[in-house]
Amino acid sequence: MSLSPAVTTLCENSTEVFLDAAKLLLTYADNILRYPNVEKYRSIRIGNPTFSTKLLPIKGAVECLFEMGFEEAETHLVFPKAASVEQLRLVRESIAAERDQRLKGGCSSPPAAQHVASAQQSPTAAAPATTLPAGASGQPAEFSAQQPSSLSVGSEAGFGQWGLFWEIRHPAESSMSFFLILQSNFQHVLQYESPELQQKARSVIPHQELADAAGRGLKQAREADPGCKLGAEDFLVLELLRWFKQDFFSWVDCLLRVENHFCQTCQLSTRFPRYNNPEKLLQTRRGRCGEWANCFTLCCRVMGLEARYIWDSTDHVWTEVYSTAQRRWLHCDSCENTCDKPLLYEVGWGKKLAYILAFSKDQVVDVTWRYSCKHTEVLSRRTRVQEAWLLHAIDGLNASRQQPLSSDRKKELTQRLLVELVEFISPKKPKPGELGGRNSGSLAWRVARGETGAQASTQAAGFVFSPTETEKENRLLHVRYSATKDQYCRVSNSNETIPRWDGCVWTRESVFRKEEHDWKMVYIARTEGSSVGRVSWKFDFAPAGMTIRSVSIKVSSETFHSGKVRWHIQAGHESQDIPGDGTLQELAGLRGSSDLLVAAELSGGEGDSSWQHAQLFRRSFKGEEESSFEVIISLQEDS
Repeated sequence: MSLSPAVTTLCENSTEVFLDAAKLLLTYADNILRYPNVEKYRSIRIGNPTFSTKLLPIKGAVECLFEMGFEEAETHLVFPKAASVEQLRLVRESIAAERDQRLKGGCSSPPAAQHVASAQQSPTAAAPATTLPAGASGQPAEFSAQQPSSLSVGSEAGFGQWGLFWEIRHPAESSMSFFLILQSNFQHVLQYESPELQQKARSVIPHQELADAAGRGLKQAREADPGCKLGAEDFLVLELLRWFKQDFFSWVDCLLRVENHFCQTCQLSTRFPRYNNPEKLLQTRRGRCGEWANCFTLCCRVMGLEARYIWDSTDHVWTEVYSTAQRRWLHCDSCENTCDKPLLYEVGWGKKLAYILAFSKDQVVDVTWRYSCKHTEVLSRRTRVQEAWLLHAIDGLNASRQQPLSSDRKKELTQRLLVELVEFISPKKPKPGELGGRNSGSLAWRVARGETGAQASTQAAGFVFSPTETEKENRLLHVRYSATKDQYCRVSNSNETIPRWDGCVWTRESVFRKEEHDWKMVYIARTEGSSVGRVSWKFDFAPAGMTIRSVSIKVSSETFHSGKVRWHIQAGHESQDIPGDGTLQELAGLRGSSDLLVAAELSGGEGDSSWQHAQLFRRSFKGEEESSFEVIISLQEDS
C-alpha cells in the first residue's frame, strides 16, 4: 500500500513515538467510523492534554488529521459532516498497516526515515546568520538557514523537549495553538499543487487574454522606460489581479458570521456558506478576504507564478508572488487589486500589526517586517510566543518540508531568504499621506501600476486604431468601451475585445480607473493630488490609404461642484469641442481627414476630494450594460 504524504512523514518518527501517535490517531478515526452521527467524536479540543502532548509535537501527526478530513476551528479540530469518510478510512488503513508491520518486528526505520538519517550524517555548511529585529525580551534573535537538528520542530528529541520547556513557562494553549496555525496553513497551501485542482482552475482562467495584455503592458513600460528590466511575469501578475477582482470574484458585504442573508427588497433568503476549499471557491466565486486570497493564490500557481499565502494575526490574508526579474516577493492583495504596496495595512488602514507569516509549498517565512515601518511598536505586540520559539518552530517545519528538495532548490530558497532578511532590517519610511509601497522602483514598474502621479510627464501609451483588412473591406471602424467590464469591443473587427481602459489609449497623464465598492460605481478620474488629468485616443487611416467619410461619437462625463471636463476632437486641421452628455452625435467638417484624435481633460473641483469632482465614464456595477465611449467612423478611399 502506497503511503500518503502525511503518513510518510509520520513514519519518519522512531517506532516508539510512531506507535504512541498511531494509537491515538486510529482511536479518533475508529470513533467516527463506528459512530458517524455522534457529534462529540467529530471534534478534538486543541487544548486537550492528550492531544497537545501525544500528537501536537509529533512530526506528521496533525498532518494525518488534516489528510483524514479534519479542519481547523477556533479552539478545536472538526471533522465536517460533508467530509469524505472514505478518505478518512484510507488514511486510517495506511497508519494501521504501518503499525502492524512495526509490531511484527518489521523495519523500524522506513525509507523516508533512512533518508533523513543519511542526510543528517552529511550536514552542509550553515548559511551566515542574519540578525532580525530584537525579540520580545529586547535581545536580538539570530536566525541561520540551518539550525541544529536537536531543536527541529517535530523531531522526537527536538520539539518534544523544546515544547515541554515552553509549556513550563507559558500558557499551554498559546504556543500549541500558534504551532497548530503554522501547521494548518503549511498543510493548506499544498492543495494548490494538486494537478486535478489546477486543471479545474485552468478551465476558468482566460490564459491567452491575460498573457496578451501582459505583453502589451510590458511593451508600454519599455517605451516609457528604455532601461526597463521587468519581465512578462510582472505584468501577468497585474493582469491576473485586475481580472480576478473585476471579472471573476465578488465581495460579500455582511461581516456577521451567518449563513442566511435575507434581502428586504426581494424578500428572498440567500445561503452563504464560508467555504475554505479552493475547489468550491472556483464555483461560488465570492467571499471575503479569506476566500479571495485562497482562490487567488491558487490562480497564481495555475498561471505558473511562484506564490505564497499570507496570514496576518490581525485578521486579514493576502498573497505574495515572486518576481524573478526583480528578485523579490511582491505584495498582492486581490481584494484591493493592489500590487507592491506593503505598507497599505499599517499606514493606510491603521492596523496594529503583530505576526504576518508567508506559507508556500516549500517554506514558511515570518514576513512581518516587510509590512511595517514601526518595528518597535510591532515588537511590543508580539507576545503570543517567544521569538526564539517561533524561529525554531518555523525552521523545523521548513527542514521537514524541504527534505526531498534538490540541493539547487534548497540553495535558491536560502538565497531568497537571506535577501528578505536584509530587507527586513531597515524599516520603510513612507511619505506623509502615502499608503506606503516602494517609491524606489523603476519608472517602468511605477508606470505599470499607475503610480507616477502628477509629477510624471505625459505617458505615451502609444496605441493607435488603424483599419484591419476586414475594416478596410467594410469601410467601417466601430469601437465601444464598457466601463463596468473595463473592456473595449472592436465591433467592426469581429467583436474583438481588448481589456483595460488604458489598453487602447494614445496618451494618458495623471488619470486612473476608480472603483467605489460602497456606492457600486466605477469611473476614470485624476490621480489624487494632481490638478489636471488628460487622456486621448488616436485613429490613423493613412497606412490603409483611407480617409474619414463621416464620424459619430459618444462620450460621457460627469462633474461635481467646480469640477470640469473638456472633450476635444481634432482631425487634420479641424478641431472642435464636443459635449460629454452620453449621446451618439454625428460630427461635421471632418470628411477627408486621414487621422482623428479624441481627447479629454479633467480639472477643477474643491477640497481634498477635488480629484473626484471630474469623472469620465461613470457607471453603476448594478446598472444595465451600456457603452460609455463609442466611435463609429465611416471610411472612404483616399483620392
